[in-house]
Amino acid sequence: MPSLKVAAAALRKTTERLAREVVDPSDSPPDWTAFEWAIARSAAAMQGVTALLANRLSWSGPPLWQSFMAEQKEQSLLRHSRISELLALIESAVRDANIVAVALKGASLRKLDLYLAGERPMGDIDLLVRPDDLPSVEIVLRKLDYVPAYTTRRHRVFEPRNKLAPSSFAEHADHPLNVEIHTVVAEPLPFSKVDITSCLWQPQAMPGLSAYPSVSELMLHLALHCAGNMRAHALRQIQFHDIATLGRKFAEDDWSRLLMEPGTRSSRWWLYPPLALAERYYAGSIPEGVLRESREACPVALRIATDRETLTNVSWSNLRIYAFPGVAWARTPLEALRFIRSRVSPSRAALNDMRVGRQSQSRPDPVPWYRISHGRRIWRWLFSNPPRVQTMASLRAALDTANNFRH
Repeated sequence: MPSLKVAAAALRKTTERLAREVVDPSDSPPDWTAFEWAIARSAAAMQGVTALLANRLSWSGPPLWQSFMAEQKEQSLLRHSRISELLALIESAVRDANIVAVALKGASLRKLDLYLAGERPMGDIDLLVRPDDLPSVEIVLRKLDYVPAYTTRRHRVFEPRNKLAPSSFAEHADHPLNVEIHTVVAEPLPFSKVDITSCLWQPQAMPGLSAYPSVSELMLHLALHCAGNMRAHALRQIQFHDIATLGRKFAEDDWSRLLMEPGTRSSRWWLYPPLALAERYYAGSIPEGVLRESREACPVALRIATDRETLTNVSWSNLRIYAFPGVAWARTPLEALRFIRSRVSPSRAALNDMRVGRQSQSRPDPVPWYRISHGRRIWRWLFSNPPRVQTMASLRAALDTANNFRH
């Protein structure tokens, strides 16, 4: 691994080029060094676009890149079949248990035929259930040989009783397929939560896996999840690819419902950043009037920050850990101060989430971040340039693969 500055530059270079290749594939391959091709494999995996690239690229790269593309296409198709089988089992089981569950994000997108088989990765299956149904849901999942793994403020996670250790830094059929159970759908932006749970329930849904009330509510959830990850610099390109692809299918009434119902336009103050980023990389996917209305509802500081953001800045391709990521999402000085305080002096629940996040990592920490005290982390935020654990793990795995290939 060269210096972090060199790695960060290569990550930006490859991330932005591959983002354009997903949208409009060029005729010839990039002129990259062997190091940059290795970083590109990591970037494609972190952005969730390996299968899209495998299906869309018209050029051939070096042998290891071509091997990677072929493997990713195969593994994505195999994983797609696994997901289909598990969704069918869950659908039948929750229906028999008289439980209504909303199939969130990727599980609902699958039914709209926006992607070819295997093109959209899913690391887990997300379900929204009512709090009173949690005990019954656990019983159902145990019957499917799923056991509780951990609980955070966002969800309860269930994992296969007999799971295999991840064997690749990218998509692989054998990677554990978890089930995440939500009773609330909300994102802290940056501290106070935007809660859209009430929008996602169909009024008279039957037991089983329910869809969103309409495609507008699906878009609302995709955009909120995208906003939350933009705020945390944890976005993946596949997230605003979802928004752009779904947006091209929208009618005028669908956009009106997204902007105005339920609630008022002011409650959608956070909507502009994900829509703007989708339009920036996928021109023509978001109507001009929708962008204008959402921009007018967006706070000035966030609007300015959004207009200069890139995929690299707000995604896992950003190699740096920031002290106060996404502080521009604060709508008032008091909100900003509350966010800063939450970072400097995190709650017990936040520390637990951090601990759980470290334990759920599939590989050893490549840099000592979660193993040091929070006080030392604050010092490093302010006086050094610490790299992100998850991003470094992906980069090193990709470089290890390249070294093993050459030997």
